[in-house]
Amino acid sequence: MPSTAVLEKKKQQVAELSERIKNSCAGVVVDYKGINVEDDTKLRKELREAGVVYTVVKNSILQRAAEDAGLAIDDSVIEGTTAVATSVDDYVAAARILNTYAEAHDNFSIKTGYLDGEIIDDAKIVSLAKLPSREVLLATVCSVFNAPIAAFARGVQAIVDKGGVEACAGEAKAEEVPAVEEAPAEEAPAAEETTAE
Repeated sequence: MPSTAVLEKKKQQVAELSERIKNSCAGVVVDYKGINVEDDTKLRKELREAGVVYTVVKNSILQRAAEDAGLAIDDSVIEGTTAVATSVDDYVAAARILNTYAEAHDNFSIKTGYLDGEIIDDAKIVSLAKLPSREVLLATVCSVFNAPIAAFARGVQAIVDKGGVEACAGEAKAEEVPAVEEAPAEEAPAAEETTAE
């Protein structure tokens, strides 16, 4: 029978993992068997730089923590070696990094994942992994917003380069108003002179 200290330690681990799951927007559970130390170090570094918390956990602790967090995980998830990657504010980082790693290593596989407190299947995890990173998405949105502003700035600069608003206004008037040739006026009939007789 486990000692009281061991039970308390396990309860604390369950509580910490449960809290981490509840406070994260997304997470991925993987089977990391067969990974060597060098690859594991590279993977952990990449996840850490992306703001993802990655830890190896016991299956019994994961099961209890998931239940406490309101996630119903399948029994197949709590078999073999298990690690959990969670992210507080980036929905795609963990899925993208771990899916890339799983594609490159035969023994490393994704077991399951969750998004906003709901279990998602492998197809959704792969779809998440294929999305661009948060930075790329933000850069795309910014470029869309900047395009009209940049066009306006180029237009203003063109006006300045031509000599200012007055010069452009003068050119515009000259271009807008075509020179109109005056039609020859019809000659008025000569007035008959009346001579006094």
